[in-house]
Amino acid sequence: MPMPNPPAEPGGDLPPPREPARHLDRRGGSAPPFAGAETALSPFATATGAIATRPAPVPVPRRTTDLPPVHTAFICVALPGLAISTEQGQLTGRGLDGFYRAGRRMLSRCQVKVAGREPLPVQARMIGADRARFVGTVRASADSGPDPDVIVERTRCADGTERIVLHSAASRTLRLSLEVALGTDLAELASVASGRAGPELPATVNDSGLRWTCATGDSAVTADPPPADALASAGLLRWELELPPGGSRTVELRLRPDATGSHRAVGRGATSPLAQVRAVGDDPRIQALLHTSVEDLRALLLRDPAHPSDFHLAAGVPWRCGTSPADALAAARMTLPLGTRLAAGTLRTLARTQTGGQGARSGLIPGPHRNAGPHLPPGCTATEATLLFPVLLAEARRWGLAERETEELLPAAERCLAWLRTTVGGGTYLPDPQPGGPFRCETQAHAHRAAVLGADLLDETGRPGGAGLREWAQELRAAFHEDFWAEDRGGGRPAAARAPDGRLVPQLGAGVVHLLDTGLLGSGALAPGLLDKTRTEQLARSLGGPAMDSGWGLRSLGANEAAYNPFGHRGGAVRVHETAVAVAGLIATGYEKEASALVRGLLAAAETFGHRLPEMYAGEQRTQGGAPVPHPAACRPAATAAAAVILLVTALAGIRPDAPARTVTLRPAGSAPLGEIGLTGLRIAGGPFSVRISRLGLAMVEEAADGLQLGV
Repeated sequence: MPMPNPPAEPGGDLPPPREPARHLDRRGGSAPPFAGAETALSPFATATGAIATRPAPVPVPRRTTDLPPVHTAFICVALPGLAISTEQGQLTGRGLDGFYRAGRRMLSRCQVKVAGREPLPVQARMIGADRARFVGTVRASADSGPDPDVIVERTRCADGTERIVLHSAASRTLRLSLEVALGTDLAELASVASGRAGPELPATVNDSGLRWTCATGDSAVTADPPPADALASAGLLRWELELPPGGSRTVELRLRPDATGSHRAVGRGATSPLAQVRAVGDDPRIQALLHTSVEDLRALLLRDPAHPSDFHLAAGVPWRCGTSPADALAAARMTLPLGTRLAAGTLRTLARTQTGGQGARSGLIPGPHRNAGPHLPPGCTATEATLLFPVLLAEARRWGLAERETEELLPAAERCLAWLRTTVGGGTYLPDPQPGGPFRCETQAHAHRAAVLGADLLDETGRPGGAGLREWAQELRAAFHEDFWAEDRGGGRPAAARAPDGRLVPQLGAGVVHLLDTGLLGSGALAPGLLDKTRTEQLARSLGGPAMDSGWGLRSLGANEAAYNPFGHRGGAVRVHETAVAVAGLIATGYEKEASALVRGLLAAAETFGHRLPEMYAGEQRTQGGAPVPHPAACRPAATAAAAVILLVTALAGIRPDAPARTVTLRPAGSAPLGEIGLTGLRIAGGPFSVRISRLGLAMVEEAADGLQLGV
C-alpha cells in the first residue's frame, strides 16, 4: 500500500492540469498548473523574465510551515514500513520521529530509561537499509567512577521491531529497572511533516503491551518478555532486571500489524526482482556503494495491490513513498543490468494508469508538474513518463525481456508514441507543458530518443509507424541544430529552452546531459543524438568545466549563472541521477577525462554519506579536506540516486546487450579511471553475466548465458 506524500514545498512536483496530483514531491508548492498559453508564457513576458541576461526567479508560493529537516535523520526503510529517528536513538514524538506503516505513524514515542536514567548516546549507525543500531551507556552504580557499567544497545527495524539489549560491565550483580515510555498520534505522514499532527492518543493495556485506537486506525505494541508493570495512563512498560557480571538481558518490542491489509516488505527474500550484483577490484568503494544501492532499491520496492506480481519503485524516503511515474521508469531503466522483472512490472503498472479515449491526452501517463528551477516554469512529469515508457520497453527487450511480455506491453507503448506525434502535430518541437509551454531542451532529447527507439521497436516487432517516427526525428535533428544553440564567447552551449516566440533561455543546466543519453539500438549501437560531433565536444567541455563540475558531481545549474543557488534542487545542487547520466554519455561519446572527474567526485561524496547517496546535495565547490554539504530536504534513499550507481558501473564497463540477436558488445572506458573492476551477478538474456575490466581498459567476459556471443 503506497504511502501518501506530505504537502508539497515550493520547488517540487505540482499537480497536473485538470486532474488531481496522485503524489506530490515534498518541494511541490501550489503554483498554478499550465492550463493555457497565457500562464505558460508568463515567465517570458518581460525583459526581466527568464530570457533576460540576468533573469528574475519565477515566484513560487510560500509555505507557512517548514518541513522538518531530514539530512541528519536515521531512516530505516522496507516499504511499506519506515522508521525515522535522530542519532540520539530515542523516539521523542518530535519532528518526524516514529515507526510508520503505509504512511501512518504507528508509534511516535519510544523513550528508554535504565535505572531511572536516559542512556548517554555514544554511537549510531545504519547496519542495513532497513535497520539502525544505537549504543548508549549508563552508570548504574554510584561507586563505578567515570566508567559506565551498563551498555544499552538498541536495534531498530523498519518492520516495526526494536530490540533493547542491556549488557553489564560491572563486577557485581546489578538489579535495575528498564522503563520504556510509548505513545502515538496515529497521524498521517503528511500531517506530521506539516506540523498538523494531533496530540497523543490515550493508551490501553493490551496483552503484553499497549494499544491505541482512533477513528481512522489502531496500533498495538507487544513486548517479549512481558513487562512487570504496564501503566496505560503514562504509556509506560516497566521491567525489573537482574544482570550478573558480564551478563545481558534482552527485551523486544514489536508493532502488531493491524487488520487493514498486508504490510509485508516487498524487497525481502527470493521475491525481489533485482539481482545482487558484486564488484571487486582496485577501488573497494565500488562494492560498498553497489551493495548499499541495491539494498536501498530493494527497500523502496512496492507492489501494485491489484496485481501483486508487479513491482515498481517508490521515488524516495521520506517524502515520496508513493508512485512517481517518471522516477519509477527512469530508475527501472538504470537497473536493467540487474534483470528485466522490475522494468516489466513498472511498465505494466503504469500502463494501467494510461489515459484512454480519443482526446488530446489519450496515451498520456499521468504525472504531476515539477519545478524546473529559477529560469523556467514548472514542467510536466507526465510528458517525461510518457516518453520514457517506449524507451524502457525497447531497452528492456535488448537486455532480455521475453517476447511474450514485450508483445503484451506494445499497445501501451504505441499509444505513448501516438500521443507524441499527435501533440507535436504539424510542428517540430514538443511543448512542455501542453498547451503553450516552452520547448525545453531536455524534453526534445526525451522525445527524440522515444521516436528513434520507438521506431526501432515497432519495426522489429512488425508493427506499423516506425517510418513516420524516424522522419519526424530527422526533422527534429535538423531544426534543433539551428534553433537550440546559444552562442557565447566560450563557443556556445545548448539552450535550456526556447520560448514559443523563438527567444532562447540560454542558461547552462544539468538538463542538457539528456542530449548525451541517446538510448540503445541493436548490435550494441547507440541511437543518433540531437548534437553533431563538434557541439557534443563543446557540451562535454562545458560539463567538465568548474562552473558545472563541483568536484562532488554535476551541478544542476552552472555556478556562473544568474540565480545560481548551491541548494537549489534544480538551481545549483548536485543531483546524482543527472551526474550518472552525464558520466554514461561522456564515456559513450569518448570524453573520458570529463567523465572520470565526475566519477571520482561522486565516489568521494558517497563515502561521506556512508555510501547511501541522497538524491541531491549542495553544489558548493570541493576543497581540500572538505566534504559535500547535505541538502536538508533531500530524499535518502532515493530510487534514481540508488539506480544511478548501477548505471555508473555498467557505463564504465561499456555493456551493450542485444538479447534478441544473442549478442553483447563491450565498450569499456579505455582510461579505466577506477583501475581494474570485476562485476558479477548481472543479468543479460535471462542468464547471469560477469565481466572484468583490466587496468588497461580491456574487457573480458567471465560468465554469460548459453548462446550469448560477444559482438564486434
